Amino acid sequence: MEAVEIITTKRDGGRLSDEQIDWVIAAYVDGQVAHEQMSALAMAILLRGMDRAEIRRWTDAMIASGDRLQLTGLDRPTADKHSTGGVGDKITLPLAPAVAACGAAVPQLSGRGLGHTGGTLDKLESINGWRASITDDELRAQLRDVGAVICAANERLVPADRLLYALRDVTGTVESIPLIASSIMSKKIAEGTGSLVLDVKVGSGAFMKHVEDARELARTMVALGEDHGVRTVALITDMATPLGLTAGNALEVAESLEVLEGGGPPDVVELTVALGREMLTAAGVTGGKDPADALSDGTAMDVWRRMITAQGGDPDAPLPSARETDAVLVPADGVLVRLDAMAVGVAAWRLGAGRARKEDPVQAAAGVVLHAKPGAKVRAGEPLFTLHTDEPERFERARAALEDAYEVAPERSRPEDRPLVLDRVDAASLG
Repeated sequence: MEAVEIITTKRDGGRLSDEQIDWVIAAYVDGQVAHEQMSALAMAILLRGMDRAEIRRWTDAMIASGDRLQLTGLDRPTADKHSTGGVGDKITLPLAPAVAACGAAVPQLSGRGLGHTGGTLDKLESINGWRASITDDELRAQLRDVGAVICAANERLVPADRLLYALRDVTGTVESIPLIASSIMSKKIAEGTGSLVLDVKVGSGAFMKHVEDARELARTMVALGEDHGVRTVALITDMATPLGLTAGNALEVAESLEVLEGGGPPDVVELTVALGREMLTAAGVTGGKDPADALSDGTAMDVWRRMITAQGGDPDAPLPSARETDAVLVPADGVLVRLDAMAVGVAAWRLGAGRARKEDPVQAAAGVVLHAKPGAKVRAGEPLFTLHTDEPERFERARAALEDAYEVAPERSRPEDRPLVLDRVDAASLG
């Protein structure tokens, strides 16, 4: 086959055959298709789209580029969760142990942060001794012994995605829903989970800014999961405002520990419980312990401590704290009616909590603490944000990111009432 023929077929609005898709993915991984040719094809897919059969075959070809993880021999069903990314999204940390405490095994292969969105592995690496990389045998043993694993995917899992992900990032093709969906779902299907719950974020702090786009992405991913025999459900959740009261690595771990101790911000608890219940239902674990009970009675915390210890971490070690802090003060009395998630994420990134390139280091203690959420009364001169960093020269740019991030209105004002879970997509809703 010829790459140019495949590019022009999609450029002109045609369907790619199974054989064309199989060949171009395999040839790209083998180096027979040049980066500029795959860039042209990715742009053609962005502009022309793919139908369900094409997306399924594209996903199959990506999975076939590497190994598949086998999760056989477990005494309980498996359930995983994937979030499309946001600000303050530390849900995986309390969620995995809570679901494991209720009877499902959670093989959570997670990633690192890039730009304004935080990475689960970066957060956990703020715990002394904890390691993200474990072998497949260690992963299976930990699932049997503890019930939950949060770790990095090994390099043999969907190598085509690593190449395509980096390419899309520099060619203006990140927004393609077929390419987003196949990227996420190829990894989740290859990891071998029996069921999957997707948290598709929408709003200023999310990749998807509009509910219609989030719904299309959710439907595409649910269809891919179901087509591959993985019970898949998606919740579309709000990311106009940050989740919880922290954005940053160690800061978010500390907040997750509050949730595991039976407290924590109500929105973090609400979403943890909602996703946990969906995971248990998808895995067929019904009639037992509820995730809310696992958080309140300490059983989720027990799993957390065992999970961290199994990967070399010390659950009792103090978390890193920043050498420098700076407060952004409330300008006037009133009610906080708007708090922009993207601006908070950018501020945390500029303080050192995030990275511009995958190879950049991050500061474990950097980030933003929020002292109010929309709907709260605030008073002039009180802290609205506290900025944390080891490098005080970062404060100026972080403060600049927050200048238009919030709105304080007269006390009689009320922010727009927007639920945290906006929609649910499952196989039955696909039509």
